[in-house]
Amino acid sequence: MLDYFIKGGFLMYPLLACSLAGTALLINKFLQFRRVLRQLDRPLEQVEKDPPPVLAPILETLRAGGREKDLSLVGTRQVREMEKGLSWLGLIATIAPLLGLTGTVTGMIKAFMVIQEMGGKVNAAVLAGGIWEAMLTTALGLGVALPTIVAHSYLLSRVERYEAQIQDGTVTFLKALGKRA
Repeated sequence: MLDYFIKGGFLMYPLLACSLAGTALLINKFLQFRRVLRQLDRPLEQVEKDPPPVLAPILETLRAGGREKDLSLVGTRQVREMEKGLSWLGLIATIAPLLGLTGTVTGMIKAFMVIQEMGGKVNAAVLAGGIWEAMLTTALGLGVALPTIVAHSYLLSRVERYEAQIQDGTVTFLKALGKRA
């Protein structure tokens, strides 16, 4: 595997960095979403006594005499918190195949430089180095980008679902508190 990495050329390093950064971001976001969604699946009485961090700002706003507009702002802030880091995933998903394509171009340039140096007498063994670089960087670029794109799309859909849950939950919560008052 290390041999393939070395044959892929200098662009394998930024691709590796993209892979590691994307993996770290994905793990962080999946853990964050898991914590938040677990907190939302609790009975109303339990939420009032021991509010989860997600709902604590909403309860504080209500206790301070906040209006629906204030609650909307709190919910928007919470959704923005969930969105943090997703733009970096989108960037990695965009950059990785471009780095792979750049590796393809540099590898082919090397191959054509060898052809020129040899006076047009092509020796496949000599060309192999440039072709290796071209194919390996393309493969790694796509290998990084494809799962990152899928995960990014999935996480964005989760944020949208979470946003809808916050809106619905806030309305339900306000109605439940109104009935008790």
